[in-house]
Parts: sequence; structure tokens; C-alpha cells
Amino acid sequence: MSPTVVIAVVVIAVFLFSLLLVFLSRYKRCPSDKILVIYGKLSKNKDGSQRSSKCIHGGAAFIVPVFQSYQFLDLTPMSINVDLTNALSHQNIRVDVPSRFTVGISTESGVMQNAAERLLGLKLTEIQELAKDIIFGQLRLVIATMDIEEINTNRDKFLEAVSLNVETELKKIGLRLINVNVTDITDESGYIEALGKEAAAQAINDAKKTVAEKNRDGSIGEAKALKDERVSVAESNAAAIAGENESKVTVAQSDASRREREAEALRRATAAEKIAAAKALEEAYAAEKSAEAARAERELATQQADIIVKTQVEKEKMVLEAEAAAEQRRRTAQGEADAIYATMAAQAKGTQEILAKQAEGFAKIVEAAGGDADAAIQLMLVDKIEQLVRIQVEAIKNLQIDKITVWDSGANGNGQTSTSNFLSGIMKSIPPLSETFKMAGVKVPEFLCKEMDEKVESGISRAIAEKSPSEATEAAE
Repeated sequence: MSPTVVIAVVVIAVFLFSLLLVFLSRYKRCPSDKILVIYGKLSKNKDGSQRSSKCIHGGAAFIVPVFQSYQFLDLTPMSINVDLTNALSHQNIRVDVPSRFTVGISTESGVMQNAAERLLGLKLTEIQELAKDIIFGQLRLVIATMDIEEINTNRDKFLEAVSLNVETELKKIGLRLINVNVTDITDESGYIEALGKEAAAQAINDAKKTVAEKNRDGSIGEAKALKDERVSVAESNAAAIAGENESKVTVAQSDASRREREAEALRRATAAEKIAAAKALEEAYAAEKSAEAARAERELATQQADIIVKTQVEKEKMVLEAEAAAEQRRRTAQGEADAIYATMAAQAKGTQEILAKQAEGFAKIVEAAGGDADAAIQLMLVDKIEQLVRIQVEAIKNLQIDKITVWDSGANGNGQTSTSNFLSGIMKSIPPLSETFKMAGVKVPEFLCKEMDEKVESGISRAIAEKSPSEATEAAE
């Protein structure tokens, strides 16, 4: 056998073995205390609708890989403690009914399908809470349709109604009711306790009445015996005349004794009846007193609850109004801040536009100067010459010179008068325009500097002459 054939046989054997392992791993057996739920690609129902899941209890099934998956539902019974309080009965009396319910997932075909659709993936605690909510609602519904006497005395009817209503609702989610155990029933008004006291008093009265009737029967029997005795005595007297007197004495004694016993029996019976009636009235008054006390406590609790609830409502209203006012102030402040921000943003945008246009103009000036920034600056300064001259002239024009007195003794050594020296000093106190351009880094031709300085000096002279003509005349003289 060639090596190629051997390799092919080994590969086929490995493939078949792997296939067998996959088949065995996907074949699932369902324990007796669980329900196997298969979901995924399933066959359709008889009516043509798509099946949501397939439930198996106590069997096994093959799970198709990729197309199907599975989970288990636990059938372990769940004990739920339902302490129902303040349930309103048919008589509008609130009662407390502590009880314990035992439920579990149903194995009926339709109900089991409901459990697969609604409980799959939930934990036991979550299922218990869901069942507890349903039980609470149905238990209140049953109590609302029955009187307290009926609930307290006819427990079988009460449990039957609870079981019927609760199990009908539990089947909708896939559960079944296993057991119901109601421990005790109480009410906050003491009505059930008063019923117990009334029943006890009735039983005692019945017993006392029976005793009185028995005493009465004894007296009647005794009277019949005396009658027989008299008949016998009369017959004896008829038979024996000799013993008539003695018999009469005996009869008289017997009559006296009989009357005494009848009177005693009648007295005891009358006393017993009156005592029983008095005790019955006493217990009835005590029961009414307890009922009135319970009603007074309930009225007090109702009044307190109304006052407290109203106070709490007022408090919550004040809190809400304060929060609304604070929210309004916060929104107003936020709106003012937004308006200020928008104004500042608009101003910044306008400044940005101005600077951008100035930068664009400067760029065109530099471009006109052939790309030389210094030449562009000189062009800008030359364009502003008239403004610069006007500013220098304004520096002297606004001087407040009320009067100038000059003592002139004639010409000095260089041929100038004191007046001319004074005016020349004023003009020299202002830097020449050519020096101003030099400080700015602009080089101006000499003829232009000389001409500009002369223009400035003449402008200053005119300003002085215009400001104080009398002083100029005095200086000239």
C-alpha cells in the first residue's frame, strides 16, 4: 500500500471520528427535573406559522450545529412568601393576609411553551419576583369580592378562589400553582377579634341555656313522680282506711317538701337566666367599647395623615417654586452672558476685518514700491507730510501767550535783535521735520528738507502772529 493511500485513509478516519464526536456532543438528554428548550431553525407548525422554540421534558434531541441552540428550564419548586397588608375587603375593611405560595414551571404542552417564551434566561429570583407581583394582584382581587366573615370561616372557598385566579394568571407566563397556605387573617379595626368574642359569648349563653333547660326537665320529672306518689297514696288510703290519717300526714309532708324543692328550682332557674342575660349584655357592651376605641384610633390616624400629607404637598410646592425661580435667574444670567459674548465676538470680528484690510493695503503699497519695505514706509510718510506739518504748527498755535515784554537794546554781536532771537528760540524748540523723518528711519533729499523746514518756520510764525498780534507789534517796535 502506497504512502498516499495510507495518508488518505488516516485523514478519512480522523474526519469520521471528528464527525462522530460532534454528533455525540450535540445530542442532548433532558433530565427529569428540567425542560430542554431548543430554538433557532425549527420546523413550522401545522397551521404554517413559524415555531419559536421546541420544549422537551424527559427525553433527548439532536441539536443541529450552527442552525440551532438550546437552554434548560429548571423545574425546582419555588416558595414565595406573600405578606399582603391593607387589602380592602368587600365591606371596605382592610385586612392583613400573610400567606405562602409554592409555584413551579409547568410541564403542560401549551403552558411549557409560554415558559420557554417568557422565562428562558431568567434567574430563579427574577421568576419569583414576577410570580409574586401576579399573586399580589390576584389575592387583592379575591379579597375585594368576599366579606370578612366569609374569608375567616369558609377557608376552603377562599383558597379555591385564590387558586383559580392565581393559577389562571400564572399559566400565561408558564408557571403552575402547587400549594397555597394562609397562616392567619387579621384586620386593623379589630372586627375579626370582635366576631370571635361575639361567638364565644354566644356559646357561653347557649351552654347556660342548656343547663337551665335540664334543671327545668328535672323539676318536671320530679312533679310527675310526686303525682304518681299521690296516686299510690290515694290507692293505699282506699285500700286501708285505718292508715288514712297517717297517709294524709305523709302526703302533706310530701307536698311541703315538693313545694319547697319547686320553689328552689324556680329560683335557681330565674337567677341563672338573669345572670346569663347580664353577662351577655356586659360582653356585648365591652365588644362595642373596643370597636368604638378602634374606630376612634382610625379616625385620629386619618386626620393626622391628611394634615401631614397636606403639609408635605405645601413643602414640595415651595421647593419647586424656589427651584423654578433659581432656574429662571440662571437662564437670564446665561442669556446676558451669551449677549455679551456675541457683542464682543462681533467687535473682535470687526477689528479683525479692519486689520485684515490694512494689512492688504500695506501689502499693495509694498508691491508698488517694488517689494522694498523701507521704500514703502517712505512713501507712506511722504503721503502724511501735510499732516505732520499741521501737527507741528498746532504745537505752537495752542500756546496761551497773553503778553510778551522784550527790552531790546539794539543789535547784538551777530547782528540780530533780542526779538528775533526770542522767536528763533521758540521755533528751534520744535525739532525740524527732517530730524523727525530721520528718527523714523526715512531719508529725505536735502532740498526737500530745507523746503519743509522753511514751511514749518513760516507756519509757526504765522501762528504766533495770529495768536498775539499786539505782542508781535510791540516786539517789532
